[in-house]
Amino acid sequence: MQLYAFGVNHQTAPLAMREQVVFNAEILLHALHDLVDRRPVREAAIISTCNRTEVYCATAEPPGVIEWLAGYHRLKPRELEPYLYQLPEQRAVKHAFRVASGLDSMVLGEPQILGQFKNAVRTAQAAGTLGWLLNKLFQSTFSVAKTVRSETEIGASTVSMASAAVQLAGRIYPRIEDQRVLFIGAGEMIELTAAHFAAHHPRNLTFANRTTVRAQHLAERFLGRTITLNDLPGQLALHDIVVCCTASPIPVVGKGLVESALKARKHLPMLMFDLAVPRDIETEVAGLDDVFIYTVDDLGKIARDGMDTRRNAVAQAEVIIENHVTDFMHWLGARELVPTIRALRDGAERSRRHAMERAVRRLNRGEDPKLVLELLSRQLTNKFLHAPMHAINHASQEDRETLAEVLRRLHHTQPPE
Repeated sequence: MQLYAFGVNHQTAPLAMREQVVFNAEILLHALHDLVDRRPVREAAIISTCNRTEVYCATAEPPGVIEWLAGYHRLKPRELEPYLYQLPEQRAVKHAFRVASGLDSMVLGEPQILGQFKNAVRTAQAAGTLGWLLNKLFQSTFSVAKTVRSETEIGASTVSMASAAVQLAGRIYPRIEDQRVLFIGAGEMIELTAAHFAAHHPRNLTFANRTTVRAQHLAERFLGRTITLNDLPGQLALHDIVVCCTASPIPVVGKGLVESALKARKHLPMLMFDLAVPRDIETEVAGLDDVFIYTVDDLGKIARDGMDTRRNAVAQAEVIIENHVTDFMHWLGARELVPTIRALRDGAERSRRHAMERAVRRLNRGEDPKLVLELLSRQLTNKFLHAPMHAINHASQEDRETLAEVLRRLHHTQPPE
């Protein structure tokens, strides 16, 4: 069984491919069970965000899991393979450490990915697919990410997707204070983006969500109002800026809806941000006049500007990660030797117990204790030396010196001068 990771991210796959392999929260448990039940996989965890879908697993046969990912999303392996990375053992460990530390993010140093890692762990625990290997990997990952953030400036001056959206709105509209902003969805990304927009005091903030409880919470926090998704046809035209980020597997804002809104606005321009994967806004909307629409990939390009401060910390972070990768692989190697060590101990214990039983019988027969102890020590010495002596005596010429060197290292001895 070996550690293995595979997936796609913003560096290897375009948005159109990433949205085809996303795992939303409703199907994650089923996907984990399906992977473990149907494939030679002992442990599994899935991280699925707008920028990446990655599977971490402990498996005996890594190639089979690639077909699983493609098949689960009704894709052919050849459609997915050009965008897929496959990372065995040490490369998987280093990748996990870099991702959680923010070094592999679209926005260098962004902190959200660490929370997404922790959510993936909680889901795997709930599914019963988190075993000793992945548990150790992720606990080490959290520790490394904490060290990187505390000992470097990787998170300094972070430009997030949310702040990039506000930055872009400020370029298009002379005054954000005069605009009306609609947020569709009520998750973490919407809350973060709303906080950035609220800091500029727009004319009003509106929150639309499938369930009203979460939307109401955000409306109370940011002094806005709530509507339902069913209200969108009558409400969309009233807003200048629209931010979408839901977990819907299909678009919630269609081309027809936007066309009607633009007509009602007498073609007053509308700025739209689609931060969801898969996308919340139909791709055809981008072809309409009077609409400026930006996806997560577009915002990522903007957010990457001005990252010099964080780039200076990357080299330091990489050193920290390399050191922890070495420590983890040393632990993993030692773990793989546990069965051998246990077998050696069990064999030695059996020899000790048998010799002790024979010695006790001799003492019970009244034999001289000093002679009994002398015999006991000789028997144990001979027993423990038998296996290595037999091995070296029967080894080939080329193996004999290697065995002799190993024995010298084990027993801290040197050949005579």
